[in-house]
Amino acid sequence: MRRSFRNRGQGMTEYIIIVAVVAILSLAVILKFGNQIRDLFFTSGSQLAGEEQKVTNKMDAGDVDKSSIKDL
Repeated sequence: MRRSFRNRGQGMTEYIIIVAVVAILSLAVILKFGNQIRDLFFTSGSQLAGEEQKVTNKMDAGDVDKSSIKDL
């Protein structure tokens, strides 16, 4: 009986470690790419709703002159 409790505790500890690593990696990805992900979902939602796409970033605009790019 004692032996099965130890094995179950070891499995639970491994599971907790895996969940913690996944949570930390998820937070890192959200912090790194949060704005791009938000823009992607906003653009997709707007297109599904039938709204026109608005340029939210100067780098997306085709008519931006080259001198203003270095100011970004």
